[in-house]
Amino acid sequence: MKIAIYQMEILPGEPEKNIEKVANWLSTLDDVDIAVLPEMWNTSYTLEELVNITSEEGQREIEKLSELAKQYQINIVGGSIAVKVEDKIYNRAIVINKNGEHIHQYDKLHLVPMLDEPNYLTQGNNISIFEIDNVKMGVIICYDLRFPEISRKLALEGIEVLFVVAEWPIERISQFEKLLYARAIENQVYVIASNSIGKCDDTVFGGKSMVINPLGEATTKIILGEGTIQATVNIEEIRNIRTKIPLLKTRRADIY
Repeated sequence: MKIAIYQMEILPGEPEKNIEKVANWLSTLDDVDIAVLPEMWNTSYTLEELVNITSEEGQREIEKLSELAKQYQINIVGGSIAVKVEDKIYNRAIVINKNGEHIHQYDKLHLVPMLDEPNYLTQGNNISIFEIDNVKMGVIICYDLRFPEISRKLALEGIEVLFVVAEWPIERISQFEKLLYARAIENQVYVIASNSIGKCDDTVFGGKSMVINPLGEATTKIILGEGTIQATVNIEEIRNIRTKIPLLKTRRADIY
């Protein structure tokens, strides 16, 4: 399974231009199964503006990604987008399959107090899994990475690939890396991390998008600027590792 990650410099408050950037990027990919976008790629963290620039239920972005997925026959883990739902704004991850079908969405569970998210966004209340090519997968958004329980719950429900979509600030980027490695090792999953670069107001985002295998080894080169990170995910590797080291089967659920 071939993965392409867009380490994107998002244009704050410019959803139409960001949609155009994503469309142009997708047109450059060749022989890729899944394309991955970062968190809030449509608007970035222009929190005060979201009520005026988001689309209802994210239909503007979903319709465009569906069109592109079908055109290029590529599955899209569409990072997350800011969406309007009546009088609320959500930070919502979306997944579109290669037939252009919107097969999954997830609203960020943990809102970031350091970036004032709770003042502008509504938190989600559910997690779930989705499947691409008969492989169970899950997605979490940025700050969710700090809470190991969510990734473990997804692993116990059978995921083999965990997508982490983010706009993680550069000042805490070393924590981002360490947490990604931990989530991969402790859950024996591939971790696919897409972080943005550039800045929004005074916040600079740190990149370091990567793919980490279930043994905690990075399988991609880290790039500093905007660009594409590609990797191959070997699903059989996950299953072999889980057989040799039956971590999830030997946990003491009767005690913790």
